[in-house]
Amino acid sequence: MKADLNARSPWAALNDVHQVEISPATQPITGEIAVPGSKSFTNRALILAAMAAGVTKLSGLLKSDDSYWCIDALKRIGVDVKMNDDDTVEIEGSGGDWPNQTGDLYIGASGTVGRFLPGALAASPAGKWKLEASERMSQRPVEPLIEGLSALGANVTYLGEKGFYPLEVEGTGLNGGEVRISGKVSSQFISGLLMAAPYARKPVTIRIVDHIVQHAYVNITLDLMKQFGIHVEADDDLTKMVVQPGKYVGRPLQLEADASTSCYFLAAAAITGGKIRITNLSAGTRQPDILLTDVLEEMGCRVTKGKDYVELEGPNTAVLKGNKTFSMKEMSDQALTLAAVSVFADDPVTITDVEHIRHHESDRIHAICESFERLGIRCEEFRDGLTVYPGAPKAAELPSYDDHRVAMSLSLIGLRTEGIRIDDPGCVSKTCPNYFQLLEELGVNVHFS
Repeated sequence: MKADLNARSPWAALNDVHQVEISPATQPITGEIAVPGSKSFTNRALILAAMAAGVTKLSGLLKSDDSYWCIDALKRIGVDVKMNDDDTVEIEGSGGDWPNQTGDLYIGASGTVGRFLPGALAASPAGKWKLEASERMSQRPVEPLIEGLSALGANVTYLGEKGFYPLEVEGTGLNGGEVRISGKVSSQFISGLLMAAPYARKPVTIRIVDHIVQHAYVNITLDLMKQFGIHVEADDDLTKMVVQPGKYVGRPLQLEADASTSCYFLAAAAITGGKIRITNLSAGTRQPDILLTDVLEEMGCRVTKGKDYVELEGPNTAVLKGNKTFSMKEMSDQALTLAAVSVFADDPVTITDVEHIRHHESDRIHAICESFERLGIRCEEFRDGLTVYPGAPKAAELPSYDDHRVAMSLSLIGLRTEGIRIDDPGCVSKTCPNYFQLLEELGVNVHFS
């Protein structure tokens, strides 16, 4: 997939870099590292703060493409957003009534903004906005969200193919009522409905008709809504959620570090027999990707979880235990990370329950299997996952598919294999612009061309 440079923001890195080569580690990857803020927390908190009454100060903000386009859209609808020199931002909330009631908004390739912003706009009592997205984001489904918002009284029009971006959203307010929605494609649709629901005229009941692919992200949404003053009644399994009318209230908030980004560095220790400590991530986080540490522990790593850190030590042999099957449904963003480390296991590893990642920034299942074919690694692709057969990868030039998860996962192969070159490394700017810089700080030889 060709890179969509229009979706890269002023916060992006490596825009002028064609390729990165990762040289094999000459010794176990060892060290301590603080990772950037969580994308999931950042964009949820930004939109809730913008909808709130009063001022919110967010600390630990992730400065990436996704968060840039979120802030840019909020500014275009009149929200006062003040960025500080560090990782803090102050937002003067609109109370749900946007100051600029017309405008063209661009959300880049951000799935979170694409699923959270339409409801926030539709809940406004007035206004009309055009929302456009990157080429790939415009191929990702949004129909379940729009159908749910329409059931609540929203007025959203497709400006192209039904079920996809671009959209026109009219602010007519939400009536409330009951919504029945599928959770098997993306939990973000559910979060988008939840975040808008307090501004409906009557209570909103959300019922899940099948299953949610990642419960944890819905729980993160519920936690943040509560911190902004809205409590949601929800079943333990999140099959039914009831939101009463109310208004978010601005407040200071410290955002968590990104567990998803942390996992690549923990995986680096796993496959080199090293030891990495993430110094700013609590093991008690709701972020589901922290569960990869349990997977790696089952594969022979030693994991230590503290109140404010997570540490992983790889096996001395740098060979992981295979002959295992893992459901990655709840931590699907780490399916490719697990696939990459499984190349260095002693037996095959099967990854299941991740059919929905075919509809992310790339068809991730096919992308990683195609990459393994280039590396000379046997891989069996099936509908909802893959089986990786360990082997000795060969040197290869690998496309990144304009997908940050693909690029970061394939970089791990380079820690054990000579001649691994990844095209368009700047795609990591979607969630972690300084990813390769952090690798260099851990002693990895990274060469750009």
